[in-house]
Amino acid sequence: MADRKSVLLRLDPAVHDALARWAGDELRSTNAQIEFLLRRALGDAGRLTDQAGHLPRRGRPRKYDVERTDPAEVAEVSQRR
Repeated sequence: MADRKSVLLRLDPAVHDALARWAGDELRSTNAQIEFLLRRALGDAGRLTDQAGHLPRRGRPRKYDVERTDPAEVAEVSQRR
């Protein structure tokens, strides 16, 4: 994975609270929500280059991804939990 840049971002508390609630509704961290929104705005403006990596997929795999895997592998993972 490519190195990631860190930035200090100062936000109005009300903006941060609204952003954190929105992120929670979409099961993202506040940081991931900010990156998601920035990428969407850059894409809409035609300013996102091909050099930008894709956002990593996080969380639970989609149902169709699980159905394509080996059933024994799924059972093994389930037993470990």
